[in-house]
Amino acid sequence: MPDEPHEPHEPHEPHEPHEDPAESHQAEHPHAEPHRSMAWQRVLAAVRSTSRRQMVVGLLLALVGFGAVTQVRANETDDTYAGQSQQDLIDILDALSGTRQRADAEIARLERVRASLRNDSTKRKAALDQTSGEVSNLQILAGQVPVTGPGIRITITEHTGQVKLSSMLDTIEELRTVGAEAIQINGKVRVIAQTSFQPVAGGFEIDGTKVQAPYVIDVIGDPDVLSGAMNFALGPKQQLNDDGANVGVAQLSSIDISATTSRDRAHYASAD
Repeated sequence: MPDEPHEPHEPHEPHEPHEDPAESHQAEHPHAEPHRSMAWQRVLAAVRSTSRRQMVVGLLLALVGFGAVTQVRANETDDTYAGQSQQDLIDILDALSGTRQRADAEIARLERVRASLRNDSTKRKAALDQTSGEVSNLQILAGQVPVTGPGIRITITEHTGQVKLSSMLDTIEELRTVGAEAIQINGKVRVIAQTSFQPVAGGFEIDGTKVQAPYVIDVIGDPDVLSGAMNFALGPKQQLNDDGANVGVAQLSSIDISATTSRDRAHYASAD
């Protein structure tokens, strides 16, 4: 068969390549990317160039904001009892009132106890001070401790005769009567209420200790009163002069009496 004539083919149009939108956008706006990069650089530069004053202001603003939030939270109303009924609230109030009354009563009781203890402590201290003072006075009067104080010094020198025992005893007794607090003879013997005198050859034996003229009697007390007790008419000084002794009386602002006594405790007598 004879070949059928073929229809001539239409020539195909060449395909156009697909374009990328980004590339298209970049192609349309070639300067967009450099502008974006420059914007970020400006932001970073602004942050870096922030002054210290601006940073301080920002910190203060942050603190003010924190304080405001804290104040708001502190001022929030406590709604713990918001859902309670009126009777419940009354019961709660009564319970709180009773608790407060009991607490007040306990405080008052404790204050009374404290006052009582304070008074007892004060009384005890006063009693101890008084007792201590009395013990000290008794020790002085008993001649158990050395003492120092103002007084007089009596010097008795036998001139034409020997001092009699009665004259010596009258002198000691007169000094005690006017308030002598401590008496010492010749720096050896402490004279107390129980002191004994015994005449011996050449002097006296006082509580077993022999003393001889001249007799030096140290007396602690009021110097003026003690001197007056020695010098009044027909007093101790006159008696000693009649015995043939010379008597000198000197007032002193301070006298040391070092002689002490040691007495045994009472075996038969006891305090009530």
